[in-house]
Amino acid sequence: MMDECFHENDYHVSRRIYSNRVFDQVHERQAQEIQSLRERLGRACGCTDKWAVQKIKGLLPILDWLPKYPVKQWLPGDVVSGVTTGLVCCLQGVAYALLASVAPVYGLYSAFFPILTYFVLGTSRHISVGPFPVTCLMVGSVVLTLAPDEHFLRPVNITGVNETVTDERLMEVDGEAREAQRILVACTMTVLVGLFQVAMGLMQVGFLVRYLSDPLVGGFTTAAAFHVFISQIKTIVSVPIHNHNGFFSFAYTLIDVSRNINQTNIADLIAGLLTIFIVMAVKEINTKFQHKIPVPIPIEVIVTVIASAVSHVMDLNSQYGASIVHSLPRGFAPPQIPNIALIGKILGSSFSTAVVGYAVAVSVAKVYAAKHDYTVDGNQELIAFGVSNIFGGCFSSFVASTALSRTAVQESTGGKSQVAGIISALMVMIVILALGPFLQPLQKSVLAGIVIANLKGMFMQISEVPVLWRQNKIDCLIWIATCLASIVLGLDVGLLAGLVFEMGTVVVRTQFPSCATLGNVPNTDIYKNMKDYKNIDEIPGIKIFKCNSPIYFANIDYFKEKLREEVGFDAVRVFKKRNKALKKIHKLIKKGKLQATENGLVPVASLGVENQAFEKEQVPELDEGASQPDSEVKVQVDWTSELPVSVSVPTVHIHSLVVDFSAVSFLDVVAAKSLKLVVKEFIRIGVSVYIAGCDGEMVRRMEALSFFDEEVTRDILFLSVHDAILFIQLETSTGNDEDPLAEKISQLQDDKKPLPFTEDEDLIETYDIQHLAIYGLSN
Repeated sequence: MMDECFHENDYHVSRRIYSNRVFDQVHERQAQEIQSLRERLGRACGCTDKWAVQKIKGLLPILDWLPKYPVKQWLPGDVVSGVTTGLVCCLQGVAYALLASVAPVYGLYSAFFPILTYFVLGTSRHISVGPFPVTCLMVGSVVLTLAPDEHFLRPVNITGVNETVTDERLMEVDGEAREAQRILVACTMTVLVGLFQVAMGLMQVGFLVRYLSDPLVGGFTTAAAFHVFISQIKTIVSVPIHNHNGFFSFAYTLIDVSRNINQTNIADLIAGLLTIFIVMAVKEINTKFQHKIPVPIPIEVIVTVIASAVSHVMDLNSQYGASIVHSLPRGFAPPQIPNIALIGKILGSSFSTAVVGYAVAVSVAKVYAAKHDYTVDGNQELIAFGVSNIFGGCFSSFVASTALSRTAVQESTGGKSQVAGIISALMVMIVILALGPFLQPLQKSVLAGIVIANLKGMFMQISEVPVLWRQNKIDCLIWIATCLASIVLGLDVGLLAGLVFEMGTVVVRTQFPSCATLGNVPNTDIYKNMKDYKNIDEIPGIKIFKCNSPIYFANIDYFKEKLREEVGFDAVRVFKKRNKALKKIHKLIKKGKLQATENGLVPVASLGVENQAFEKEQVPELDEGASQPDSEVKVQVDWTSELPVSVSVPTVHIHSLVVDFSAVSFLDVVAAKSLKLVVKEFIRIGVSVYIAGCDGEMVRRMEALSFFDEEVTRDILFLSVHDAILFIQLETSTGNDEDPLAEKISQLQDDKKPLPFTEDEDLIETYDIQHLAIYGLSN
């Protein structure tokens, strides 16, 4: 019968014990190629024909994909997708212009111009470039801050029978001046956003968006959806309110709406609520039956056409005072130069908007790239969106990104490439040049209803919070903190607060890492946390300590604290106490109360104490007048036994310490110096220290940090914990039989010789100077 402990998957490994030094001697290292700065610059700046072609195609991706475009397979789908997406772009552009606090026609411009440049420079085949609610709201908050209604008040002109009189007591808003200033602010901010994005793209810092984690982006976009919803309530009920921005702006807006709720326009309210209900219901049908419906129902288009017709036929503006679009002129506005004087006022907001717009766009692009098996270049996307925003900002557009709902329409209707995007831009151009006036009777509450209905996806992110709490509580706290901060403090400050909180959690997690004592799984080379498993053996006399984090200036003190807890003693305190005991023993020897011999210390009869801590022998009788020897007699002190002096010396129950560095990926200057002191502290009390699991990069870093010297050598490094344990056991069984905890003192018969023991004050001073030297504070 087969042994119960034997399994067919068992294996046996037989090899020598490897320290890092021995391994490097047996296995030759690869030669590390070290290039000078001139060589690296020469290689980076070197130019070949192939390199030049690759760079040009990287900067202009259209040169790569357009010649390979499969017309017969892709063009029909792109045409259908482009027409459908173009209609959605028109309506969302007009609607999102309300969020940016500019006239609706500028929303059409924002749905047209950015697509043209992205078609040439973009690397995503599926995203629909144009306005995004969050960035529109961020632009709108800046616009309302720099161009509020109060800056454009003028006296009302009263026309009489024979003359026109100006009444200084009655004021009205100069709509034309306000609109001109607001679009100037929006365009200037858009150009600045584009400049930030292009600069980040050229500096190849697209990786920075990785610091915006999914929980942070989820919390931020949910808070943005809340702000968008609050901003559209006033349009749905059509009541006059003041413009509010900054801290608790949502609360002030709700207070204003509640105060003026009696002025609600019933026609606008009914139209807005019906739009929300119908659009959300049909979108739900599109989602539920997406595999059966070849093309999603363009419900926004249908609702807009019907609402415009009803408003025109019933003359809702004149009869019921409904708020309508009014002016949607044909044609394009002439290009304009940004106002340089505004840059200083919008610098911070522009940078945060640039980061948010890019983060959302590249996240959506990567989702569809993964679905359709192609790659998206993050840095090129920065350049593409940056150029699109600069180009669009010069033609009266506001910040462009992408919207998930619009991109979903473009992809689900058969879009295969940005040819669908350019066709959607043609549809927007047709509306701008010919069909714009047909939308002039459209109620603004209908547009607000379309905006609110499209927020469902962002609000549904709240359902992820309980799942996130079960998966990772810290990530859930990041989501909640970012969301609450963005709601209360505003989107700009809230995003910064969320990012700081996120970075804080990373610092806390590395500053207080998990540390553990490892034990051996019997008859294996496996070592696991002793708190996690039963039947795990701790090897007698050996402590195995593991830290699961990089070790750097912020957590080195915590590392040392946990190490003291795990080994059960403080090496510095043990050394001080032993030093103090040795000093007292030396004084007793000088007073004649202890007699030192080659075999140990023997108490003199008058002492009245039986010394259990030293090897005993009879005191030899000395001839009268004989001179005492002037030689040193070395005596071993067993620190585990009772001492003949009243000093409490902490017990050291280990002779070796193994530190597992397999999870340590980084070591900085402060940590290296402090860790080196820790190793020396253990060595001077007789505890050997070994470091296991360092990879080649960590060893090179330790060498660069001057971690090794004559006392702390590379011989303490081992490939694995098991190698270190086997080496220690081999040394213990075949090495010196002397107690590794033994300390030796010398009997100095000549009083003129200096004490062999360091005074307590000198010891403390020496240690403190070494410790302060880590921080550069010693002389």
